[in-house]
Amino acid sequence: QVQLVESGGGLVQAGGSLRLSCAASGRTISSYTMGWFRQCPEKERELVAAISWTGTSTHYADSVKGRFTISRDNAKNTVYLQMNSLKPEDTAVYYCAADPRSIRSFLKNNDYWGQGTQVTVSS
Repeated sequence: QVQLVESGGGLVQAGGSLRLSCAASGRTISSYTMGWFRQCPEKERELVAAISWTGTSTHYADSVKGRFTISRDNAKNTVYLQMNSLKPEDTAVYYCAADPRSIRSFLKNNDYWGQGTQVTVSS
């Protein structure tokens, strides 16, 4: 089992930045694809970013390309999401997810989830 705990959410003004962290425990995540989803009440869950086991492959939603950066530190068993130039439409609960399969299937395959962290961007 992998336990995931997100942190770093909060309230920020438009144009500001936040860095989310996802700390894993139970198993090393070095062989897991990791990623971030987000969801707000009126929208479906959206895959924001994903990163492969080695960190050499990444995927971003079109809506965040150029603004968000996903990274991982396998030695610390932690994944990060640096969010810059935040917009009000980025407001959502952000969830960390992990899966032992490849990044190609990450949109549909997510064995482990965190509890989520709220990000609110004011205009």
